[in-house]
Amino acid sequence: MTTSSPTIEARHFRDVMGHLPTGVVVVAGREPRTGTPAGLVVGTFQSLSLDPPLVSFSVATTSTSWPKIRPAGYFSASVLADGQDDVCRALSSRGPDKFAAVGWHESGDGSPQISGAHAWIDCRAVHELAGGDHRIVIAEVRGLRAGTGAPLVYHRGRFGGYRAIPA
Repeated sequence: MTTSSPTIEARHFRDVMGHLPTGVVVVAGREPRTGTPAGLVVGTFQSLSLDPPLVSFSVATTSTSWPKIRPAGYFSASVLADGQDDVCRALSSRGPDKFAAVGWHESGDGSPQISGAHAWIDCRAVHELAGGDHRIVIAEVRGLRAGTGAPLVYHRGRFGGYRAIPA
């Protein structure tokens, strides 16, 4: 049986998918050759499995940051907190030192964790799969902890916060 995909315009796809609110997560590690921090922002970070504990995220094949982190195998995912949109913008830039204006500290594995984040997940990449113009990274969770406050949320091209609704 042969199937064909409908033609969907990329901008329309992005606009419609933008209606799905996402958390904002910084994936950061160290470039093994220099020890320099490297990081990228993803909106696709999610839990994948409880047993064993696994997470996954997607990264564009054009990313210049993921190839710096990948060889080390280890990274830390920092779930940004409400109000950390400036951190997101800094780490989304193409500048030479994206961490210059960002507060961070080292995880147990030596990966950068963003100070003041909502949560931190220390990981080891175990699989990488092709997914169109992205790579899907699956990682083993090696440690995690939660901070306080609320997460930063991205929805329809804008940053916002989370609002709890009483039961």
